[in-house]
Amino acid sequence: MTSMTSISPPATTADPLAENPARHRRFRYRYAKLAYLMLAPAVVLLGIFVIWPAIYAIYLSFQDWSFYKAPSFVGFQNFVNVLTDPLFSDAIVRGLKFVLMTVPIMLVLAFLFSCLVVSVGKKFATVLKVSIYLPTIISTVITSIIFTIIYDYSGGLLNWLIGLFGLDAIPWLGDPKYALKAIAIPAIWLGMGLTSLIMVSAMVDIPEEFYEAASMEGANWWKKTIYITIPQMKNVLLYLLVTDFVASLQQYELPLVMTNGGPLDSTMLPNLFIFSHFRGDPTVGYSIAAALLLFVVLGAISAVIFRVVSSEKSVD
Repeated sequence: MTSMTSISPPATTADPLAENPARHRRFRYRYAKLAYLMLAPAVVLLGIFVIWPAIYAIYLSFQDWSFYKAPSFVGFQNFVNVLTDPLFSDAIVRGLKFVLMTVPIMLVLAFLFSCLVVSVGKKFATVLKVSIYLPTIISTVITSIIFTIIYDYSGGLLNWLIGLFGLDAIPWLGDPKYALKAIAIPAIWLGMGLTSLIMVSAMVDIPEEFYEAASMEGANWWKKTIYITIPQMKNVLLYLLVTDFVASLQQYELPLVMTNGGPLDSTMLPNLFIFSHFRGDPTVGYSIAAALLLFVVLGAISAVIFRVVSSEKSVD
């Protein structure tokens, strides 16, 4: 006869916290208290430097106030003055044109560069990533000075190059037809570094099995990009689209240093318009109201982008 041995299931260890609700609540309270304690410095700094200034700015936007007199309530008059000012609306439209000049080109170039980085060897990829990120660590003011020298009418490098082909010198920063486009080029150069590295990280995160399966089906690089890379990077591309849009519309240093908003206000972008008005007008309420309206424009367009471009990542 064959003896059969019964195997008993392993004993489960009871959770002491589950058996003692009071002890469980005590541990939860202790952990929550520690979490709040660690968050407290960030919350305090956020309240001092972000929340309170924002609340006070909203308050001042309803006041007729300057550095030389006490504020007096004027209601929505500052907002009416901003909305009926053609210079402000022109600055917003000009800022949107600047966005169209910079963001699409920046995203396309960064995407192509990222594809190059992930397709080469590790050492060469490191060299490429360092080279593309270098402009990011350069001060925007220094970049403005460098490109101002490049665009110089009489001794600039760009006019010297086109002179080799028998073309006449062009006042890149002195002609309203070229000035905004001339500022867009260094803006793209400055923004490509971080955008490219974020895209590289997203591409590396895509499972290699997807591309291997596509190769077995005979898919070329273009089909892999359309049906695998871009759908898998949808969230990252949406994030970069919104952040690059906000950064481009709020561009300030380049037009300030290179043209100071000229010629003929052709490079007067929204932030520079607000700063120029704040610097030249003792009435601060108008400038604050303009800044709040710019915030509304940024938020509204960003919301439209999120609405139009779904943030769901494709996994099929």
